[in-house]
Amino acid sequence: MQSFLLFSPEVASARAAGKPIVALESTIISHGMPYPQNVHTAREVEQVIRDAGAVPATIAIIGGKICIGLSDDQLELLGSSPDAIKVSRRDLAYVLAQGKLGATTVAATMICAALAGIEVFVTGGIGGVHRGAETSFDISADLQELANTSVAVVCAGVKSILDIGLTLEYLETHGVPVVSVGQPAFPAFFTRDSGFKADFQIDAPEEQAAFIRTKWQLGMAGGVVVSNPVPQESAMEPYEIDTIIQQALGEASERGVSGKAVTPFLLARIKELTGGRSLSTNIALVKHNALVGARLAVALNQTAA
Repeated sequence: MQSFLLFSPEVASARAAGKPIVALESTIISHGMPYPQNVHTAREVEQVIRDAGAVPATIAIIGGKICIGLSDDQLELLGSSPDAIKVSRRDLAYVLAQGKLGATTVAATMICAALAGIEVFVTGGIGGVHRGAETSFDISADLQELANTSVAVVCAGVKSILDIGLTLEYLETHGVPVVSVGQPAFPAFFTRDSGFKADFQIDAPEEQAAFIRTKWQLGMAGGVVVSNPVPQESAMEPYEIDTIIQQALGEASERGVSGKAVTPFLLARIKELTGGRSLSTNIALVKHNALVGARLAVALNQTAA
């Protein structure tokens, strides 16, 4: 296992010194935002984490290695390479064995973070149960990973392109706690309130850490969703974004877009239909998640045995 892991000098130094580390995914760079905003945002997010007292570890598959922490050149490579493969659990071994360039999804980043001993992972939004899943069976591998892999995932909920109610039901069935920060409502990525409640509201990072540490000390493996709403000033209006999402979903269906291609298509189309405002919201929420995730990592680090 360790032979596949390649730590950046910054992350290796943090590990040796026992500093808190925060994992970051790379599909948000390769598939979630256009170039060059993706690379610029990745660097800004990393700096938010440093400024809050933790060390960022952006994860990607490069040259047959799981890279834990990326250099500027590696970030540029991911952000500007159209052939980067979107890597989930199913794809991880293939991309490593073939020596291909891979950007890790939520599921794959959780796996790699756990292998590297990193307890906190920050992303934009997790995957979930897709609309129409009762006939398509289209359910993100992120949810099963949350059920199995002991990493806390800080996110802005799930994108409202998904079936949020069924996503929360799936998480409940598999025993994955959903925590909200600053409000009882579970957020819906572009908007602050999905119309559903989280299981628990825990605002202070020290209390979040105590809850998560207690879960794992009880021998209850699996992740925790820490849902953090987009800042009010950057949130979109629910009616507006719902209307646009319905249009984008219809276009995806008409064009036969399916599988892994659905989310990147929808995000790109939503960006076009909102005149770029959805991208601004996306960037704002990721930075806010980075701050909450870094504070959680610091608090968890202080409770480590």
